Amino acid sequence: MPDSHRPLPPRPVVQARMFLTCYRDTFDYGWHHVDLFVHDDVGREVNWVHWTVEADGPEAADASVTREEPQLRRTTPWEHHLSVVGQDYWTAEAEWPEAG
Repeated sequence: MPDSHRPLPPRPVVQARMFLTCYRDTFDYGWHHVDLFVHDDVGREVNWVHWTVEADGPEAADASVTREEPQLRRTTPWEHHLSVVGQDYWTAEAEWPEAG
C-alpha cells in the first residue's frame, strides 16, 4: 500500500510542533486572545489552550506570554497571515525549556 494511503495511527505519537497564534479582531467580536497549539509529527492538532489578552497582535501576545507563561519561549519571529475570510493573524514557533 502506498504511504499516502496508509491509515494514520489512532492517536498522536510524537508531539512535534508547538506554536503560538494571535489575531486582529477584524470582525469586532471583542475577544482578543492568544492560542498555543501542539501538533503531532504528521500535522494533526494534539492539544491547544488559549487565553485572553488586552489587545490584538504580536506585541500584546508577547506581553501576555511573559506574564502568563514566563517559561514559554517564542523561537521564531511572528509571521503574518490572512485567512480566506479576511482575518489577520500571526504565528510563531514556541518551546518550553528542556527539562533537566
